Amino acid sequence: MTRRARFAAACTAAVALVTTAACADGGTTATGGGGGAIDESAPVTITIGDRPTPDKPNDIAAFDRNVKKFMDAHPNITVKSTETKWDAQTFQAQVAGGSLPTVMNISFTEPQNMIPNKQLPDITDELKLVDLTKDLNPDVLKIVQDDAGRIYGLPIDVFSVGLAYNRALFKQAGLDPDKPPTTWDEVRQYAKQITEKTGKAGYAQLTKDNTGGWMLTTMTYSMGGSVQSEDGKKSTFNDAPTKKALQLLKDLRWTDNTMGSNFLYNQEEVRQDFAAGKIGMVLQAPDAYDMCVKNFGMKPADYGHGALPQDGGPHGTLTGGSIKMINPKATKNEIVAALKWIKSQEFDKYTNEQLAVQNANDSIADKGFVGRPGITPLSQETYDRYNLWRKPYNNVPIEQFQGYLDSTKSLKLLPEPGTKGQEVYALLDPVVQQVLTKKDADIDKLLTDAASKIDARLAR
Repeated sequence: MTRRARFAAACTAAVALVTTAACADGGTTATGGGGGAIDESAPVTITIGDRPTPDKPNDIAAFDRNVKKFMDAHPNITVKSTETKWDAQTFQAQVAGGSLPTVMNISFTEPQNMIPNKQLPDITDELKLVDLTKDLNPDVLKIVQDDAGRIYGLPIDVFSVGLAYNRALFKQAGLDPDKPPTTWDEVRQYAKQITEKTGKAGYAQLTKDNTGGWMLTTMTYSMGGSVQSEDGKKSTFNDAPTKKALQLLKDLRWTDNTMGSNFLYNQEEVRQDFAAGKIGMVLQAPDAYDMCVKNFGMKPADYGHGALPQDGGPHGTLTGGSIKMINPKATKNEIVAALKWIKSQEFDKYTNEQLAVQNANDSIADKGFVGRPGITPLSQETYDRYNLWRKPYNNVPIEQFQGYLDSTKSLKLLPEPGTKGQEVYALLDPVVQQVLTKKDADIDKLLTDAASKIDARLAR
């Protein structure tokens, strides 16, 4: 079984986890942390990526508190921070330039390319040293393992895509906000009704910064198709499911006129318009709730999240997530220090009731959220216990995610393209954009041309 196939099976197993409630340049070889013995008491400095930006003072304050608390507990470790974060448009340039921090978040699309290119260090032994393997889900962990089972990163978050919808617009359109559409035919019907009754875009689609290809892949999965062969050597999207997905978008745009006037959206832009009540439905992971409510002022009562619509299914939904990567130039002492940081920030709360409750209180104090549904890379037993500890502090209307939660019991989780996934997405962006901006767009030709370009990339 290929690694991609193993991960597809792993993600299917991971669905049970949901409860209701840097790199050096491309030619640099990772050495597994360099030579020499590990000295856990030696002075060491690490740089942490993903520091909140200045426009988020509450998040910065929480981040700084966590850094101070960690350094107080580990006086030999100095933690510096940078705003460097994973971005599909810039990541490869950062890899080539060797400008990444000691540890940062990256997308699930990256490790399967980076591991064989030796752009991630083998951290298997160091993980055991800091006791950071016993509660991890061994299936989800496969996304950061090689064929020998060695580990090159830590999955910290797993998501699956569903349908975010505006409950207020549903009510205005005479639709039941507790019954979001579950098929693409229903999405089209609902979109028409929303636009006719409210004048707003019934449906919107992500189209730029690699998100167009990302969501076209998601739609393809929901229609029974794929975008890449299991061995990652050839594209597979130039067939009926992807063509049907694009034809649906074309019909929504040009026949029904239910997609408004903006057809160039990235993730943040679409969430802003969705939160402002300009969009009735859009494909999103449940974490969209956080940004829509906290950053863009959406009323919690207006947010709904349903299953990824299916066509002739159930077929499944796209899954992805975040992984903590460590710079391959890091020394063994730096790797251990980085893993201690990751453990303290991402995992200790799941196994310590006091920390779980404190984390919930801290989230609330920082105007964050407790209880928003999601998927975890931990064992089901560990995650269930964690959610039980935090249940009294839940401040998210979980019942408004019921459609999504129900789908986690019925839809398979399907992995993102395992080979050059972000390049695949980037080359599919223009396909989606042209379908939505050119009435006479030739879907067959667009896909044939895209397949030719992508196959050339995959063959390298």
